[in-house]
Amino acid sequence: MNIFSYARINQPIWVMSNLSGYIETRFGDPKNRRRIYVGAFIALIIAGAYTGLNEIIPESDGHFGFWSIMPPLVAIVLAFWTREVVSALFIGICLGGVIAGNINIVQGFLIPSIGTQSFALILLVYLWALGGLIGIWTRTGGAERFATWASNLMVRGPRSAKFFTWMMGLIFHQGGTISTVLTGATVRPVADKHRVSHEELAYMVDSTASPAATIIPFNVWPIYVSGLVIGTIALFETPQDGINFFFTSLPYNFYAIFALLITLLFAWEWLPWVPGKKMRAAIERSRTTGLLDRRGATPMAADELTQSKIPKNYNPGLIDFFGPIGALLGVAIIPYAYTFFILRSDTPTLLIAEAFVLAVLVGIGIAIAKGMSLQVAINGFIDGCKGVTIGAIILALAVTLKEVADAVGTADYVVEMIGDLILPAFLPGVLMVLCMIIAFSTGTSWGTYAVVFPIAIPLAWAVVPDVFFLQLCFAAVIGGSVMGDQCSPISDTTILSSLATGCDLMDHVTTQFPLAIMAGILAVIAYAGLVILFV
Repeated sequence: MNIFSYARINQPIWVMSNLSGYIETRFGDPKNRRRIYVGAFIALIIAGAYTGLNEIIPESDGHFGFWSIMPPLVAIVLAFWTREVVSALFIGICLGGVIAGNINIVQGFLIPSIGTQSFALILLVYLWALGGLIGIWTRTGGAERFATWASNLMVRGPRSAKFFTWMMGLIFHQGGTISTVLTGATVRPVADKHRVSHEELAYMVDSTASPAATIIPFNVWPIYVSGLVIGTIALFETPQDGINFFFTSLPYNFYAIFALLITLLFAWEWLPWVPGKKMRAAIERSRTTGLLDRRGATPMAADELTQSKIPKNYNPGLIDFFGPIGALLGVAIIPYAYTFFILRSDTPTLLIAEAFVLAVLVGIGIAIAKGMSLQVAINGFIDGCKGVTIGAIILALAVTLKEVADAVGTADYVVEMIGDLILPAFLPGVLMVLCMIIAFSTGTSWGTYAVVFPIAIPLAWAVVPDVFFLQLCFAAVIGGSVMGDQCSPISDTTILSSLATGCDLMDHVTTQFPLAIMAGILAVIAYAGLVILFV
């Protein structure tokens, strides 16, 4: 039987068995099952009530009033309450379909969401290529060999392992989702060896992803944001104006600055007090018992991504790790740097998908060149792809819920509801909180930018026509959106951080939330202080 026949025959069998095990783990617990059923019943009551009130509460100004926040709100509340994300997301989608008047959620939301080019890119790059590359490393021992080398070079214990994670997060700063998968895949073997809990590791990876991307913005973020602010006021007439303003506003992106600083202090365990009882318990558990996950947790990464199956006649080397990683970074960074810094292009070349695919091919090529059979290498790739199936399902539902949120006008309603309450003196801090709420509800920072920037820039300029004040408001939108996205259980970066580090998704959400809130509070205080002192 050739490898393609094996994949066709065994993949469905594995998927079904894996899903059945996942469902049994979550739904087998009577308490979990009752919670989910009660939550679903409550959601159905809400949906039924809305159906009866449909004529009383019609759509206006692109939203349905308070009902517009119900789909993401119900999904998030159920996710925290039941600690079961799949059913929570699905119930939120169903509720949104009723509110939007499109009960056929399959044709109305699921297929349009997962049939897009962007979701295909997620499947290809962040799931198949990532999972496949890690699967190849289980056969070549590349990541394990790198972990040993890095440990001998600089890692001496949990603190230096976390500091190594912090540095990798800054190095892999090309973007939120890209950073999470690269950093997580690179540092997990090192952190596991030194008893760093997966909750700690997921927080480190997530908190050095998007925050780093906005502080070291040699990526697509400034280009994307500049496209949103062009024409909003006279200062932004060309794309280059927006890009330049992004860079000049970097010192005032206080959430990202505090998030990276707190993460660094957390890594070296210099924080005088770690907020969150669950995070403190995770640290104590991993150091004293060696358990990297709490008992009863359901890690996002499957065994296929963690079990080493190196052939007896294969000699692992650093080339097995640095070859694929070097190809990935080279293809992703060099064309971008050349077109941006040398050619001064407004649309620099960013070959992310090509970089990930080439990394997989290089990994397989190196393994074969060193004597591994093609069958063994491809089996490793397939096992890696199997290991991210649950992550693919959750991501598909999260993407669909974002589509539902757009359909019911969640972001539009939140902006309209809070906009009337804004006091000019505290506009930067209020904008940050507003963006955090929207991003937390929708699970996307870039989507929040698209909604808020066209409103926030003219509003800030009208309130105080001063460049410094505008920089504060601009940076507040950047940071607040990143904070909400980072904390949201339906965000792709949150999901992928859990996937790349092998952490239970809700364990990651609940343990990182207090630390992110600490950075957010400090940022709001900083904005208020600067406005009072200098504006």
